[in-house]
Amino acid sequence: MAPSFYTIAGMRRLLLSLSSTLVLCALAAPVAMAQNSGQGAIGEAGDKTVTNAGFILIAFFPVFIFAMSMLQGHLEKRKDARKAAAKARGNSQIWKGGW
Repeated sequence: MAPSFYTIAGMRRLLLSLSSTLVLCALAAPVAMAQNSGQGAIGEAGDKTVTNAGFILIAFFPVFIFAMSMLQGHLEKRKDARKAAAKARGNSQIWKGGW
């Protein structure tokens, strides 16, 4: 069976997605270049602002990695429990036999 992007509907969806992405990028380019004075959205970035942003990044990444590791561990436990339940169901006498 051919992948869905080989169908006419899939090609139409791909063309629509690519064209809308191109239009969005073309419309966003002037906005990105509008502020050319060296100041960001919150004004001039002094030493304190840059230092605080660095501390925020230093704190964010370990917390993010910890949270994603906990989530992955939880999902792995669920997967293992489902596998064990399927294996137990497969060995049960109730599922063996026919009509």
